[in-house]
Amino acid sequence: MAANNEIRYLTPVTVETRKKKYCRFKRSGIKYVDYKDPEFLKKFLNEQGKLLPRRITGTSLKFQRRVAQAVKRARHLALLPYVADLMK
Repeated sequence: MAANNEIRYLTPVTVETRKKKYCRFKRSGIKYVDYKDPEFLKKFLNEQGKLLPRRITGTSLKFQRRVAQAVKRARHLALLPYVADLMK
């Protein structure tokens, strides 16, 4: 038995360190989200064409609103689909 209250592991304990999320717009200095660039906007959509939430993309609230508006405009002009199967 362990006399000194030692805890021994068979494998070393792994401590997960997550990378800090950042707003790619603030870091790159982008001030305008262009709705005419569907390839850039696809980075904020999942396979079905739904917008990814802020907690996943790391986008700030200000730019998340702008991205949402740009995606809506691109969908209206048929640059992006409203619904898709395996869009990426």
